[in-house]
Amino acid sequence: MAQHFVISDDELVHYGMPRRSGRYPWGSGNNPEQRGKSFLGYVDELKAKGLSEKEIAEGLGMSTTELRTRKTIANAERRLADQQMAQRLKAKGLSNVAIGERMGKNESSIRALLDPQLQVNANIVSETANMLKKQVGDKGMIDIGGGVESNLGISRTKLNVAASLLEDEGYGVHKVKVEQLGTGKFTTIKVLTPPGMTYAEIYKNIDNIKTITEYSEDGGRSFLGLEPIRSVDGKRVLIRYGDEGGEDKDGVVELRRGVDDISLGEARYAQVRIGVDGTHYLKGMAIYTDTLPKGIDLIYNTNKPKGTPPEDVFKKMTDDPDNPFGSVVRQQHHITEEGKTHPKAKQMLEMKQAGVDYKDIAERLGVPESQVRKSIAVKALNIVNEEGDWTTWSKSISSQVLSKQSPALAKKQLDLDRNLKLEEFNEISALTNPVVKKALLNAYANSLDSAVVDLKAAALPRQANKVLLPITSLKENEIYAPSFKNGETVALIRHPHGGTFEIPELRVNNKNREANSLIHDALDAVGIHPSVTKKLSGADFDGDTVLVIPNKRKDIKSSPALKEIENFDPKSYHVDGLPPMSNRSKQTQMGNVSNLITDMTIKGASVGEIARAVKHSMVVIDAQKHGLDYKQSAIDNGIAELKAKYQGGKNSGASTLISKASSEIRVNERKDNYKIDPNSGKKIYTETGTTYLNSKGKVITKKTKSTKIAEVEDAHKLSSGTKIETVYAEYANNLKALANKARKLMVHTPNLVYSPTAKHVYSKEVKSLQFKLKEANKNRPRERQAQLLANKIVRAKKDANPNMDGGDLKKIKGQALEEARRRVGAKKKDITITDKEWQAIQLGAISNNTLAQIIQNTKLESVKQKATPRTAYKMTDAKTARAKAMAASGYTTSEIASALGVSTTTIQTTIK
Repeated sequence: MAQHFVISDDELVHYGMPRRSGRYPWGSGNNPEQRGKSFLGYVDELKAKGLSEKEIAEGLGMSTTELRTRKTIANAERRLADQQMAQRLKAKGLSNVAIGERMGKNESSIRALLDPQLQVNANIVSETANMLKKQVGDKGMIDIGGGVESNLGISRTKLNVAASLLEDEGYGVHKVKVEQLGTGKFTTIKVLTPPGMTYAEIYKNIDNIKTITEYSEDGGRSFLGLEPIRSVDGKRVLIRYGDEGGEDKDGVVELRRGVDDISLGEARYAQVRIGVDGTHYLKGMAIYTDTLPKGIDLIYNTNKPKGTPPEDVFKKMTDDPDNPFGSVVRQQHHITEEGKTHPKAKQMLEMKQAGVDYKDIAERLGVPESQVRKSIAVKALNIVNEEGDWTTWSKSISSQVLSKQSPALAKKQLDLDRNLKLEEFNEISALTNPVVKKALLNAYANSLDSAVVDLKAAALPRQANKVLLPITSLKENEIYAPSFKNGETVALIRHPHGGTFEIPELRVNNKNREANSLIHDALDAVGIHPSVTKKLSGADFDGDTVLVIPNKRKDIKSSPALKEIENFDPKSYHVDGLPPMSNRSKQTQMGNVSNLITDMTIKGASVGEIARAVKHSMVVIDAQKHGLDYKQSAIDNGIAELKAKYQGGKNSGASTLISKASSEIRVNERKDNYKIDPNSGKKIYTETGTTYLNSKGKVITKKTKSTKIAEVEDAHKLSSGTKIETVYAEYANNLKALANKARKLMVHTPNLVYSPTAKHVYSKEVKSLQFKLKEANKNRPRERQAQLLANKIVRAKKDANPNMDGGDLKKIKGQALEEARRRVGAKKKDITITDKEWQAIQLGAISNNTLAQIIQNTKLESVKQKATPRTAYKMTDAKTARAKAMAASGYTTSEIASALGVSTTTIQTTIK
């Protein structure tokens, strides 16, 4: 079909099909323009008239990328026609000079046309097109997005041209969106499809989009990557019941040392799941003991009374082989008895622990796969968390905790957090490389957006997350906490957190013999007397954690336990035959009562009223596990009355800023890419306008999830007017303003000036960076394939369990993505920039676009360090004041240094 576009008010240009007319490509005669202007001729003529490439593309109804692709195709076809003509004339015996005279070209051009190697290069596009055609024929749909060219060893332009050639033959080139399970955002995949395939067919079969490079799947693994679960024989397990001492250690699994299938490896304690008899499992904190009876390898401590059948003491495995324990676990491996005589067994074990498949281990070591499987085996002990894992947990302090303390303490910690963020902004603003500056400003602004929703304050001095272990020889007011000072007072806070009446204050005793023999110098565990758990809102020892905070100055307020709940037993609401509570319902009810307690506390509810809500929360927590009638509990404790008084209605929900902030709100669906207002720095979203018909035939606008605090410009609008809410609203507004300021600066930051001279001087470094980028890009197709596979797994799991709650779905998404990446070999390879390469970047040897891609494949913190001017590492007056303020608040030298981005030596010199 002929196409037209307007060049000016009085000129209309017809360019026909842009590639060929009749049997031969344009330009295949002696005079390329002999039958009217070719596509290239028209483009050249328009360019000569002063039109820019963008204006020409818009006039032709194309993007600039498509215009360049069409020009490349036309040039390639013209060159091919010239090559064929030169070859025909050469075959007739004409010299290069004579051929040149016939074709109107000089002799060197004819030599180039007849050069065999140049002919091969010219055929790359057609060869690539043939390869793509074969791949589509074999696989149906293939991914031809970013990074594919790196794996094929050709340029992106040549791949686009090859795809366009096939598109002209009727093949489809489409863009489809797939959810990124790691971020919740969407990845766009460019797909080449067979002729005639519709969008509906693509989306219906989206799981079948394949990569050009193949990957193999390891047989014998479950859908989410678990190998078959190994169990211990129940005869190896001794149950220590509640009235035999088990109540004091409820949830602790005591292990015999030196037993391969239940060994903790180098750890001294871990949160574990251990299969028993193939049907049940032990859930708890595992530690070693030297007091086991002969023939027994494990003791399981429980608060259940003696005589309770083992099947009622142990947890029952689910029917799902991907999630038998109801939680994500890391399987461990050990060398079998047969393997102990094999010379390569240790290598096998090391490779398996590193995530290498049995088949790959066999190939690398040159042994049969069957021998590998006989030499190493899965342990019965599966790790959830082990010694050292808890040290990596966030050290911020949540609004759920801090809002129940004094407004003065909340303001102090929120101000500290805001000032640290402001210091970071100032450091980024001082960067000299504009591309790096833009990338860091964008990441920084996005982190502030998240911080507004989370409302987490800076950590209190030396606070730390610790996992609980029972030490019966400690006094009820003592704690074994080797990372804290002996004799100091600490406060313990557990989530969920009802109020100050659930915060015990304990004195550190690091000289306890029992504790020192079990967990001497433990990284992230503390020992407490079992009685302390009663105040810690019903904690036990199966992996429960607490926030431990030094409390010499009594910043953290504690109050006596509520007498009303001292003898309260939630199991009094047990009803035989009660329909089981769903996971979704449990999460909803827990959220409702948690928000109610928070709102009541903030609004000054009486102790008696708080006790009613807390008792109801205790019933809700155990309702699913023990078949409790939480609805009757709500009636008996007058929850509707409390909601009406403190939340505005018996069916109302969150009523304070603290509980409203992260509450879900539905807004019209938006496009992924947003614009930034250059004057304010605010995000400007464009709605997709997508609609659908509901079951009643009504047209509904498609919605997407957001949070209330993210959608409101002024956080005060979510407040009920209390002092603590005002503190948090001001903090949120400050962060919102700072995020907008960062985005505004990003918009007004100019591009890096490219220097051909620098590129020449640093040619070695430029080639090195380009090679590193090419290698990093090779992972992109595999990552997209992993996302496709992971989405397929998650859909299958949701179909099998439509009532799955948000927490379980989140776990499965993480498992699915991890396993999918393993199967397809997706592994991001960060680019490391050398000092010499950084010099090249700073002097403009790399284009803006290439540098932006390099930064996307590096660790931003390392780039920030290279980009920060030397003077920024010195202590400014603001940093000096901040350091001294933090030191006065009790922060350690290392904590201050980490927060301000300087060395500990600098801090020590500053605060003398």
